[in-house]
Amino acid sequence: MPGLWSISPVCLTVICFLSWSLAPSHAQNGKDEVSGLQYGHLKSNVTLACGKSPVRTPVVWHLNHSSQLPWHQVTSNGSLILLQTDHSAQGDYSCYDNQGLLVHSLRLRLGYPPGPLSISCRVPSHKYVLCSWADSADTHLPAQYTASYGGKNTEKECVVDASEKHCDIHLPGFWQVTHILRVTETNALGSQTTIVILKLHELLKPDPPESVEAKAVEGYPTRLHVSWTFPSSWHEDIIAFPLTFQIRYRPQGSSYWSELFSDDSQVVIRDALAGYVHQVEVQARDEVNQWSQWSEWSAPVYAQPWEGDSTLVPTEENFPEEIFPSGMFPVFTKPETSTAKSHNPPYEDEGNLGLVILLVLFSVVIFSTVLSLFFVMWVKQRRRNQANKQELTSMVKMKSMSI
Repeated sequence: MPGLWSISPVCLTVICFLSWSLAPSHAQNGKDEVSGLQYGHLKSNVTLACGKSPVRTPVVWHLNHSSQLPWHQVTSNGSLILLQTDHSAQGDYSCYDNQGLLVHSLRLRLGYPPGPLSISCRVPSHKYVLCSWADSADTHLPAQYTASYGGKNTEKECVVDASEKHCDIHLPGFWQVTHILRVTETNALGSQTTIVILKLHELLKPDPPESVEAKAVEGYPTRLHVSWTFPSSWHEDIIAFPLTFQIRYRPQGSSYWSELFSDDSQVVIRDALAGYVHQVEVQARDEVNQWSQWSEWSAPVYAQPWEGDSTLVPTEENFPEEIFPSGMFPVFTKPETSTAKSHNPPYEDEGNLGLVILLVLFSVVIFSTVLSLFFVMWVKQRRRNQANKQELTSMVKMKSMSI
């Protein structure tokens, strides 16, 4: 028993020594933990402090568990100054004292403060304004956005989707001539506000018509029935804000377009080229607002006129009235402005009548002109003959008198 008591102090001494010697190892194992996050400006000097209080003893810095550091300086209080940083300077930094104990660790992210935003707004109807933006330059840092809009005396918050970088304005108030939109971008290095002035009546541009269909009309080899629906974004504004439509069509493979206009949601093409597949597209515009823009063209649809017994030529009297309601026929047809003229196929049954009438009128004019010229020349020649005859008679009389 006395021997056990004599060994106990020795054991206690060993235990205390082992606990003291293992303490640095325990601290060393915690070097992977990052205690803070710091942001710095790219292409500039960035200072990293070794903890909150000044360190009087020399320290050693590591980047991502390596002693290899970018171009740097270490100050007397243990701070690390990174010189003219670039993206390679980002990472986890740790500083240790001269005994190898971890004093402080942090994660460094580098980037730029926000700059002016490039903002664009789309007005698909009188009830919605959809604005989106993009950074003029990549900041390389996460950002938050706030947006507001209004007139001179009113301002409302805009519903912002920061991930998609856009905001939606509901019921903007078209009675105001101009609206002011403010978008503020904020990141860890600063903030920037961009202001744009919106004229909604000029930005109004409906979405393209939907559900466009083109079908052959039975019994009519040169006609196509085209129908569509209002854009879904305009659905609630049909009564208060009507749309007008433009339809363009051409035989597949042709570079010439023909165009029709309609205030209805259907129209009949009456001069399609028999036997050919036609490409048809439709666009829309606010009928009341003269400053509004035409929508984009709808996705093209394709249809071929009816092909059947060519000896059966239907007339307007027996044409089905349910297909052609009042006011459905187009006012006029014209080619696309980028082309010289519209196609005029020799097989169009209704275009030939106008051409024949024009040729007959032209022939009558030419014949009348030629006939008039002949008559004038005949009158002049007759007068000339009469004058010569009178002159000859006078000469004969004079000779007879002298004899």
